[in-house]
Amino acid sequence: MFRDLTRKNKAISREECIELLQSQPRGVLSVLGDEGYPYGIPHNHWYCPEDGKIYFHSGKAGHKIDAINGCNKASFCVYDQGFRKEGEWALNIRSVIVFGRIEIVEDHAWAMEVTRRLSYNFTSDSKYIEEEIEKYGKNTLCFALVPEHITGKLVTES
Repeated sequence: MFRDLTRKNKAISREECIELLQSQPRGVLSVLGDEGYPYGIPHNHWYCPEDGKIYFHSGKAGHKIDAINGCNKASFCVYDQGFRKEGEWALNIRSVIVFGRIEIVEDHAWAMEVTRRLSYNFTSDSKYIEEEIEKYGKNTLCFALVPEHITGKLVTES
C-alpha cells in the first residue's frame, strides 16, 4: 500500500527515523483540506517511545481540525539541520515521513501530560509550563498520529 523509496541506498534505519522524531521539535503535518487541497501546517510534536505515537496539541477549532474530522489520514515530515562533509559545499539532510491516522486524545489528564511533554521541547521552566496549562488547558485539544508507515532518508543537496 505504501511506496518504497526509489533510491534505497539513501534510506536511513528505523532507529534513525525514531531518533529524528525524538530530537527535532517540529515538522510539517499534512492533512486533506478544503475542496481536496493538501493542507500542510508547521507543527511542534512529541514522539512517545512507549506507544510509538506522535502527539500534537492545538486549539479546538479551525481548518486543521475540520480537515481531521473530514479525513483522519495524515502525513508528518521532519528533517534535521543537516551537515556538511569537510571540504564539500553540499548539505546532507536526514528526513522522515510518517503516514498514519489521527486520533483525538479523549483523556484530559493524558492530554495535559502530552502538552507538558511538548512544552519541554522548548523550555525547562516547569513553573511557566504549569501556569500555561492551568490557563489554557481547558481550551487545548491533543491528538496523536498513529503511524502506519515510517520512512526516512539521507539526501545530499548536490
